Amino acid sequence: MHAFPMFIKTTGRRVVVVGGGEQAAQKTRLMLKTDARIVLAAPVLDEELCALVRQGRAEHYTGPIDAELFTGAAMAFVATGCVAVDASVHAIATAARVSVNVVDQPDLCDITTPALVDRDPVVIAIGTEGTAPVLARQIKTKLEEDLPQSLGGLSALAGRLRDAVAARVPRAKRRAFWRWVFADAPGKLWSQGSEEAASTLIKSAISQGGAPNSDQNGSISLVGAGPGARDLLTLRAVQRLQEADVIFYDRLVGEDALELARRDAERIYVGKVPGAHAWPQDAINARILAEARKGLRVVRLKSGDPSIFGRAGEELAAARAEGIEVDIVPGVTAASAAAASLGESLTERGRASRLVLATATGQDGGFSDAGTATVAPGTTTAFYMATRQAAQIERELLAKGCPASAPVSIVANASRTDEVQLRSTVSELGQTVASAGLRGSAIILVTWPEDVVAALAMPAQAAS
Repeated sequence: MHAFPMFIKTTGRRVVVVGGGEQAAQKTRLMLKTDARIVLAAPVLDEELCALVRQGRAEHYTGPIDAELFTGAAMAFVATGCVAVDASVHAIATAARVSVNVVDQPDLCDITTPALVDRDPVVIAIGTEGTAPVLARQIKTKLEEDLPQSLGGLSALAGRLRDAVAARVPRAKRRAFWRWVFADAPGKLWSQGSEEAASTLIKSAISQGGAPNSDQNGSISLVGAGPGARDLLTLRAVQRLQEADVIFYDRLVGEDALELARRDAERIYVGKVPGAHAWPQDAINARILAEARKGLRVVRLKSGDPSIFGRAGEELAAARAEGIEVDIVPGVTAASAAAASLGESLTERGRASRLVLATATGQDGGFSDAGTATVAPGTTTAFYMATRQAAQIERELLAKGCPASAPVSIVANASRTDEVQLRSTVSELGQTVASAGLRGSAIILVTWPEDVVAALAMPAQAAS
């Protein structure tokens, strides 16, 4: 980012608008959404601005444009319509240490005005650092459609009740209480227009010391972070990250994915490095369960899809044995991401009618032939966690009769900025992986095509 988005307090402060025409009026309309004291500095004001002065919504200043005018102001807008005058006023305001926006002169802007979605006191600001204002307006339009007009009223009610919640709801239960207010029955009632019913429900819960069922255990969500690219996370995955109190994440989960989590969620790294499992699975299970027993919402964030070589079964069993609510949020698995990056299909009629997801690494870390055992004509096999076993995979496939020329694609870090793609054949698989020095997160895609089998069989048929 080249500009940091933040909200500036306006209560009891002045905002100076220099100019009296349409450009000044545009900025003034924006400031009328706030409670700032608006000062219009210009010899003459247009009719709209004059009306605001008559109504007491703004002050008309006709004195000299000097540093005193800007001293202590929250911000200033310069819109005289004259490029030279605007630049001079900018210099004066800057000398008075006030942040300035000069209309249509981005090089002289310390601050820019975003597109706003106003559900006071809920306000969403959308900015593109001046690069794409049309895009900002499109995003604003989408949010205006998605957010109910009544949202601000519920937020305002929450503000009025905050002291009562602090007095009656124990601190450990407050996050769950507010989550219930906005995401559960009260929020739904409010959005349907039943504001009185929602208010009564909220106040009843406060008097009882918390949201209904807030004494129960927390929950655990096994969330797929996808192969790496942040925009490949599902909407449900983002929702779980926004709701989480604690996030346990793996070595292959990128910072971009974690950026989607609620800012104050606790983040605990439980990554496993190949050949050195610093976090045994039993220890991970115990820690996750301990956090859920505190009544917290726990996310176990795994790369790819939790149910594909992600040990989801062990974590599901541990949670269910304790009676803790648990769910799975699927993610884009690495094989799908690899095929997408290659621009190829994992299956194809007449060539590969079967897809096998396998690993060549056993529970003890050594080679497992479970994956190679399923390789057959008309099959694409995606090998996970198999780069260290590449040479053994090559030998096993050739021994099974897989053609030496059968195509192999190797994709490391699929969908990430550091993605690596390699092309090979079965007979050169081990050497290709060794020469590239690949380790860890790579997918090996081997296709034993049906058409290759047919071509190999043709000479024998002709001879007969």
